[in-house]
Amino acid sequence: MKIMTNHQIILASESPRRKELFGKLGIPFDVQPSSVNEEVEGEHTPEEFALSIAKLKATAIAEKNPHAVVIGADTTVRLGNELLSKPANNEEAKKYLQKLSGKVHNVITGVSIQGMGSSLGFTESTLVKFYDLTDEQIDAYVATGDSLDKAGAYGIQTMGGLFVEKIQGDYNNVVGLPISRLFQTLLNLHIIEFDKELSK
Repeated sequence: MKIMTNHQIILASESPRRKELFGKLGIPFDVQPSSVNEEVEGEHTPEEFALSIAKLKATAIAEKNPHAVVIGADTTVRLGNELLSKPANNEEAKKYLQKLSGKVHNVITGVSIQGMGSSLGFTESTLVKFYDLTDEQIDAYVATGDSLDKAGAYGIQTMGGLFVEKIQGDYNNVVGLPISRLFQTLLNLHIIEFDKELSK
């Protein structure tokens, strides 16, 4: 299967995980990290929050690249009514993991597509269940430094995945980009298409 595009596509992200996932499409794309302030005023649902940040990221890069299609994404973790974004330090990371221990939480990624006449966004949600964690397990994981750049203080694709008992939904969404749904959306917008020459 070969995918084609006639557009310049920019991924507005500094996340190596999102870059790797988007690379699965096999199309040329650029990476331009957005340095926007990841805060929004007022009260928002987790879905609204993630989508607002994703749109801020994409819009900031789209304004500098008016002839490109820009994709921004933001992931957050919801435990009950509490949002657990990226921890500020190791102590906060430990508190996050203690809260997640033995619990079901929701990983929400907002995706925004901006530019070339398109302005569209969606959110994807995945349920994740953690095993009961000991303080020793939490301390050992946090000591690796893996927690600090990840929503909820863990990476499912790294050793943090050892804490996961089960998930319901899109695994890649927990990693940071629901690439399957993004693929379908880009197809529907005619930003990407299948190589017709290969189907003859």
